[in-house]
Amino acid sequence: METLYEHSGGDNALHRLEELFYDKVLADPILQSLFTERVPTHVDHLTWFTAESFGGPDRFTRQLGFHYLIDVHRHLKITDQQRDRFITLYMESLDEAGLPDDERFRRSVQSHLEFGAQVAQQNSWAEKDTDLHPIREVPRWTWEEPGP
Repeated sequence: METLYEHSGGDNALHRLEELFYDKVLADPILQSLFTERVPTHVDHLTWFTAESFGGPDRFTRQLGFHYLIDVHRHLKITDQQRDRFITLYMESLDEAGLPDDERFRRSVQSHLEFGAQVAQQNSWAEKDTDLHPIREVPRWTWEEPGP
């Protein structure tokens, strides 16, 4: 079966998506406190994570590791409004980047975003390691469901 990575158009399409999305969050008044400045490696890291999640190369795990993701979100105290805005802007960016617009793909991306944003939000409020979400590896997302 075709992976979400293949269906999306691979690295080039995902990089274009993440670049558009990153520009949006940097300019968004609701997200400015989370994205305070342009980090040169951020688009690449977002691309690597999404590609790996969607069944592509495992660069994120090999180059950064999942603990990096935990550390990046720790103590950000992401609000519900920020989480929801993140998802909204990402979904808008799919159209602008020209990614597939079939309903099945969009539902899969939406479920991926909702899960990932919930994990990031939980980790952002964690005072102790036991408060962190239990996931410790990049989730392999398939059509509409996460994989272990």
